Amino acid sequence: MAEPSSPASDWYQLFSRGARDWLRHNDKVREAVRGHLPELIAGPELMTGGAERTVQVPVRLLEHARFRLAEARHAAGAGQGDGQPGDLLRPAREPADGAGGESGGGAAEGAVRLLLEFSVDDIVDWLWDELKLPRLEPRQGGPLSEPELVREGWDKRGARSRLDRRRTVKEAIKRRAVQDDPLPFVNEDLRFRQLTARKRPSTSAVVFFVLDASASMGEAERTLAKTFFFFALQGLRRAYRQVETRFLAHTTQAWEFAEADFFQVSGSGGTIASSAFRLALALLRERYAASRYNSYLFYASDGENFTEDRAAAGQGLGELARRLNYLAYAETVPGAGRGVDTEMHRLCAELVRRGLPVGSSVLASGADVWPALRSFLGHAARAEDGP
Repeated sequence: MAEPSSPASDWYQLFSRGARDWLRHNDKVREAVRGHLPELIAGPELMTGGAERTVQVPVRLLEHARFRLAEARHAAGAGQGDGQPGDLLRPAREPADGAGGESGGGAAEGAVRLLLEFSVDDIVDWLWDELKLPRLEPRQGGPLSEPELVREGWDKRGARSRLDRRRTVKEAIKRRAVQDDPLPFVNEDLRFRQLTARKRPSTSAVVFFVLDASASMGEAERTLAKTFFFFALQGLRRAYRQVETRFLAHTTQAWEFAEADFFQVSGSGGTIASSAFRLALALLRERYAASRYNSYLFYASDGENFTEDRAAAGQGLGELARRLNYLAYAETVPGAGRGVDTEMHRLCAELVRRGLPVGSSVLASGADVWPALRSFLGHAARAEDGP
């Protein structure tokens, strides 16, 4: 069920007061989660811990609207005669009895905040509901034309879990209407939903996550990159039935890692980005035919690359962009107010000018992770929909 755009929505008023309060509470909780997203991203709880990991979000306490007596106020400046042209009209100064300071502890009423605990999976679900994810194109192919179970008709026999209670009651009512002394229910009243297997074209996808693990990628840069990868991975797994993932990292050479190892990897040495691009291309050619897989690549780096590798890196990126549905580049520059003119940024800009499905974004802090994902996935969806 869609959420209300505002409490004044017509359909919103159709619910009982309790239901409206529940919906409004959910709206406020989601607003609080969005408002604290930078802090949540920067915290260690997201990518560490087990399956039951949780985070805490402060939410302002909301009271029901009610009539009550006004608080006593100390008025000043009232009843001092008519004003004159040029007089400055200012509101009366509030007594300093709220926040303490020089006037002491204060006695003003403050706001109450609740500290609510949510599972990380629930928060990621909420956030990804707002995004328009790339639409996976059906890929034809024998083994990838997979069966799908759909409901089709009813039967008088079947598994108890597929009992259609509503239709069973209808059958019982019709039978009792024509019988003189009917029983409440008989076996002939039972109706079970039937499932039929239908084949449909598979919408499979493969997503490459590529990390620059060279010495120039410090702890802050790696944290930004891995947070970016984490959110992208969680969202894609929620959106699509079949998503294969490949995790690559490189210094002067490239390696493939298991998912758990990838989020712990750190390296040293120089940077030759073309080594990772060659490995990704080799995997695409060997295992992921373009006619059968939608393919995406997310690459995170500080933008630096060995000067002698420029030609090879540009060629590898170009070949990847021509084979991929979309290539997203995230440049990690902690603390930078704006993007810098780096080697990788120039290479991606050249591919964009050539009309290839490539996007780039700068990650200066944890607050930039979500806007970058929103931008990448929006561009990917538009690229697949066509002009």
